[in-house]
Amino acid sequence: MAVPSLSQRLPLMRLAFRPFFWFGALFSVLAMLVWLGFWHGNVWLSPHGGMLWWHQHEMLFGFGSAIIAGFLLTAVQNWTGRPSLSGWPLLALLIIWLTARILIAFAYLPGWLILLVDAAFLPLVALAMAKRVIAVRMWRNLMFVPVLLALAVANISMHMAVINPGAINNSALFIREASHFAMLVITLLMVLLGGRMIPFFTSRKLGFDQPARYRLLELASIGTLAAIVILRAVSLLSDLRANKLMAALMLIAAVSNAWRLSHWQGWRSFREPLLWGLHASYAFIPLGLVMWAWQLISGQHVESALHALAIGSMGTMILAMMARVSLGHTGRPIQTLPGIGVALTVLLLAALLRSVWLVLFPYSNQWVYSIVIIAWCISYLIFLLHYTVPLFTARADGNDG
Repeated sequence: MAVPSLSQRLPLMRLAFRPFFWFGALFSVLAMLVWLGFWHGNVWLSPHGGMLWWHQHEMLFGFGSAIIAGFLLTAVQNWTGRPSLSGWPLLALLIIWLTARILIAFAYLPGWLILLVDAAFLPLVALAMAKRVIAVRMWRNLMFVPVLLALAVANISMHMAVINPGAINNSALFIREASHFAMLVITLLMVLLGGRMIPFFTSRKLGFDQPARYRLLELASIGTLAAIVILRAVSLLSDLRANKLMAALMLIAAVSNAWRLSHWQGWRSFREPLLWGLHASYAFIPLGLVMWAWQLISGQHVESALHALAIGSMGTMILAMMARVSLGHTGRPIQTLPGIGVALTVLLLAALLRSVWLVLFPYSNQWVYSIVIIAWCISYLIFLLHYTVPLFTARADGNDG
């Protein structure tokens, strides 16, 4: 009698979206609660790099990278028709991610050890994806591999600034710019994936033909973001500070992506939170880019713009996407579960508070920070409440995955 495989015994290990969506969402809540404690003077942690570094790094490379890995390693199976990571290899990848989170939480551990473990994750995800894409020669999807590797470079850069700050001129600035680079890479990824998912999901759910794609508009929307990422990478590795050029590119990217979004007919999705959540999250991309351009030109810090992208776009798109994908890939009807619309609304309002409101009323930052953190926790706890059982149990339709 054959011994059941790990994925047969443990449904959580059947596809990458299961463990990485669940652990990523849970980790984001825990990380935000620690950050809330820090803001109120209750320092619960003494992490590698200090609390500010930890918050920046872990929301991008702890939370963000986990969800990206879960989505891409699941999507690549659909795109290529080849089995993706499952069972023991998937568990090993999850353990690497979890180990990195634990190691980073303690400042007294060797920096090189933390770097080795944490830096391994994204290249392994890229390798797993590239292997399957190359096997079927689906070159169009190979573009996600350099995006993952660019994110890995940002991760390593943040670590190196902590491990060897003396080798870097103004390590604090370097850390901030590396985190900005990471956010822009994730924004590029959202533009790439959003352009596929959002019009497809919308037209399929609402029963109309997908809107036509305009080549020049697609080129402008994606190409300008790619140029922004490249320019930021050059700035990170050199003394180049092309703020005016960066601002100009961001304004072009903002206009083109807003125009692109308008073609997807998001106004028709007002009764479907899983759809309008995606459209609203994409709308924060042009908003964040306009704010970033303005803050660059006016010589201000770009943190408000950064959080428009991080909360309004990344946080909300991830929540809406996970809520939909976790139903479809567990064989359940794709419908908005109770509270998900509230979770998305709360997160979008939190994003407006942390970005636009703080630009207009900067002295309200203390209470705004607390409200935004609590809003994030509420939104992602609602997700965990509804999706823990589907993610940990076998598909409802009896199929594998």
